[in-house]
Amino acid sequence: MRAWRFGIALLAVMAGLSATVALAQKPGGTLRIQLGDTPPGPSLHEEITVAVAVPFMGVFNNLVIYDQSIARNTFETIRPELARAWKTSDDGLRLTFTLRQDVKWHDGKPFTAADVRCTFDMLMEKGEARLRRNPRGIWYENVETLSANGDFEVTFHLKRPQPSLLALLAGGWSAIYPCHVPPAQMRRHPIGTGPFKFVEFRSKESIRLEKNRDYWKPGRPHLDAIEYTIIADRATRMLSFIAGRFDMTFPTDVTVPLLKDLRTQLPTAQCTLRPLGASYNLIINRDAPPFNDARARMALAHTLDRKSFAAIVSEGADILGGSMLPPPAGVWGVGTDALKDLPGYADDIEASREKGRALMREAGYGPDKRLKIKVSTRNTAAYRDLAVILIDQLRTIYIDGELEPIDAAVYFNRMYQKSYILALNATGSAVDDPDQHFAENYGCGAPRNFNAYCDAGLTALIAAQSREPDIAKRRAIVRDIERRLVEDTVRPIITHSVAAGCWQPQVKGLTMMINSIYNGWRFEDIWLDR
Repeated sequence: MRAWRFGIALLAVMAGLSATVALAQKPGGTLRIQLGDTPPGPSLHEEITVAVAVPFMGVFNNLVIYDQSIARNTFETIRPELARAWKTSDDGLRLTFTLRQDVKWHDGKPFTAADVRCTFDMLMEKGEARLRRNPRGIWYENVETLSANGDFEVTFHLKRPQPSLLALLAGGWSAIYPCHVPPAQMRRHPIGTGPFKFVEFRSKESIRLEKNRDYWKPGRPHLDAIEYTIIADRATRMLSFIAGRFDMTFPTDVTVPLLKDLRTQLPTAQCTLRPLGASYNLIINRDAPPFNDARARMALAHTLDRKSFAAIVSEGADILGGSMLPPPAGVWGVGTDALKDLPGYADDIEASREKGRALMREAGYGPDKRLKIKVSTRNTAAYRDLAVILIDQLRTIYIDGELEPIDAAVYFNRMYQKSYILALNATGSAVDDPDQHFAENYGCGAPRNFNAYCDAGLTALIAAQSREPDIAKRRAIVRDIERRLVEDTVRPIITHSVAAGCWQPQVKGLTMMINSIYNGWRFEDIWLDR
């Protein structure tokens, strides 16, 4: 049923796109969008939250990009952007891009191969420019060097073949930065080559972008400007959208219950309910008591009733599976059938919890000696709702949790510093590909590997799938990785989120991605019919 539902939804998106293309596109106007959080800053390469990706992706360009009119990101939907073309050497160790020659930065300086080299030298921490934080540097560990052949050709020299490097380069985070602008300035006033120029960022208030009138792509963008208004309270956001004060909700903001209410009050709204390519999961501090004890960690897995989470939060629409988003929306993930013999995935929840209680008794806890801990989470409605359900489920294995909401502006710093015992977290996949997902979240030393899990066997499997050109063989290795993560209670997955974004009927040319919330916000094709 779910596969049918998403198949129909995708056809509807494509049909809507065809209808939009048939209309005469009107230039001008300001697109008004809601934000629920104040972004930590505008520098894409230093941040990880979707609250940064959505408002600032349109400031930049990539070498290549996922087609902004196709909802499901796959290798086949990758298109040229700053690169005109690319080719891979016969041995798979060189990926060469021919660059556009008609591109200027927003300050008027010409774009050249030097900018590409500077960007990746910075990401690989080989250049003079240094990022304050480099969450995706691990994506490029397999890149030995990047060389420029003149002003308009660059080559990535790889340590081993890596078929999916192109997929990483197509993601919304893979912006090219200018050589002549230091990282400190990019945190305050970013300069890009994209369809929109950065104008202003007022903390807790608003962000404004304006049309790049010298954009290298003829006829784009259609909009004169985009304004993002930061509204912390979700109920206020919904009411203001219904009242017509905004053209779009934040694209991940509308839950299943809210969607029903919104459609009742505003039947003209256009909405898409789809997987976000983001999972809710537990971050466990494995180095501090009590979860330095493997028995206590395993007990956590046994207490999770994933169907109950989904029923409460999304009326059953959320998707259950392993670490990566399962098909049909996901390209690589596995569903519960592949994991049903592992802790926490059994159909008999009460029997599973009895195993959890037994493990907790072995670890020294019980009905007369209950464990009291803080359950940390980001102080936003979606995170808090899940954390409250988690606390209720923890009681079944002698754990009394106290909710610790952490301000969104400092939440990720707390995770980086491991200043938590147990955290309810959301993890978005920047690119629906194992190279990004496993290396970034489970790789030894990766910044987003918040619990610092490091296992030589898992590292070997991650490397093996990365260099495997045969799709079927790569899928088999991915399945082994998924099972290994469950067996060792590494970042237990609760659900894969399903939510909606909504927009007013005057918004045309918008496609919502169904397997990543980070890659569809160039906004150069959007126009307003008003």
